[in-house]
Amino acid sequence: MAAATIDFETYQALVQLYAGYAHAVDSGDWNLWPDFFVEACSYRLVPRENHERGFPLATLSFESKGMLRDRVYGIRETLFHDPYYQRHVVGAPLVHEATAERIRSEANYAVFRTKLNELSTVFNVGRYLDTVVRTPQGLKFESRLVVYDSEMIPNSIIYPI
Repeated sequence: MAAATIDFETYQALVQLYAGYAHAVDSGDWNLWPDFFVEACSYRLVPRENHERGFPLATLSFESKGMLRDRVYGIRETLFHDPYYQRHVVGAPLVHEATAERIRSEANYAVFRTKLNELSTVFNVGRYLDTVVRTPQGLKFESRLVVYDSEMIPNSIIYPI
């Protein structure tokens, strides 16, 4: 798929959106995460095989900002798990399509996980397939499809990728 061209200021805002998102989900301040999305949004985490075959099954699927807030509540208040830190390394976004209202882009990512008193390990690797919209508050995700490469994942994914 050919890359689309956008002006420097818009591309810089897109890069900042990706970097800010990574910072938010790595910081552990989960209340920041939903603010990267518009109200009527979609966040889905799917294995590469399902995505390539067009299968709808997702490991995680949230269809509104309210559902993202529910996940934040679950992370903070109800899910019990061994605590860990995560660190995202995100590649530069590639713009596939851009109009005055929205941008379709993708970026590769790697997430490293560090459990207390253990070495860091590669936790999840894949790519983001995004639809980003312009809002009065700046660029926001309308949809984020997280396609992870490995069929083998830990027995639970607690935090957003």
